[in-house]
Amino acid sequence: MRIISGEAGGRRLRAPRGDATRPTADRVRQALFDVLGDATGRDVLDLFAGTGALGLEALSRGARGAVFVEQAPGAVRTLRANVAALGWDARTRVLRLDARRALRLLEREGARFDWIFLDPPYASPLGAAVLGDLGSGALVSAGGLVVCEHDRRRPPADACGALVLADRRRWGQTEVSFYAVGARGAASDHER
Repeated sequence: MRIISGEAGGRRLRAPRGDATRPTADRVRQALFDVLGDATGRDVLDLFAGTGALGLEALSRGARGAVFVEQAPGAVRTLRANVAALGWDARTRVLRLDARRALRLLEREGARFDWIFLDPPYASPLGAAVLGDLGSGALVSAGGLVVCEHDRRRPPADACGALVLADRRRWGQTEVSFYAVGARGAASDHER
């Protein structure tokens, strides 16, 4: 696994041993960022971060900063090692918390994000619960997107509170749903 493009393009990322962490495949990350477009100046939240591949890719492509949320101790150690190896400690924050608790903390702090990546374990109902929590829209910047990776056979709802499905793309068995606050088609107004 590696950073695909940008400042750290080609740099390898560590991954924890075993199959408890399922990093987003390089080809899916490339396609995802082709859809999202320019990351310059964006603030990113990477939930269920694992190795941090999505947030680190955004940083490599010019994102201003990233908050990573991961609960598994081994994944957190690997994530912190990846951040340190890239020299991006000053641009990142790693929260070793359950995703739902992290969202409540960030909301209390008044945090806002342009891109929120959500890559929960595919078989877990936790993804739908966290997407529901994000449905308040409180953490999503104006024009921001929530990007949810999931198994194509189990797509999340088309609307969760203020979040409305703006686009859905599939790469193999992986599907990614893009949500924006407000009406359908809002993602097309978002610079991608």
